Amino acid sequence: MQPKTVNILYWVFTILFAALMIFSSYGALVSDEGSRKLIHDQLGYPVYFIPFTAYAKVIGSIIILIPGLRTIKEWAYAGLFFDLIAAVYSGIAVSGKVDPMMSFMLVWFIPGILSYIFWKKKINAGIGLQQ
Repeated sequence: MQPKTVNILYWVFTILFAALMIFSSYGALVSDEGSRKLIHDQLGYPVYFIPFTAYAKVIGSIIILIPGLRTIKEWAYAGLFFDLIAAVYSGIAVSGKVDPMMSFMLVWFIPGILSYIFWKKKINAGIGLQQ
């Protein structure tokens, strides 16, 4: 694959993944009732945990958008994937089944996985590296 194509695909998937993660944190950032009902009432997480995860997702999303930062970016990808895995697992654990909404959440993994893969390809090809 050509370096230019790798770079373009990296940015497309990274922007999409970051946007999805920021979008998913919006309700928790503004403390809306829907987020509180879902995260606290249905899933059973403490109320103080709601803004913490929202800020972590926003920070992680910003970090994956910043060129360079190899080590911290690796941590950001891991944190964002842990958040997605925890959301899917929590939904399944509470309901006892895989419902259509939880299955749809698995789609969110795709741009994240592709972003990570193309980021690694960029590193291996030495494309756009900043130290």
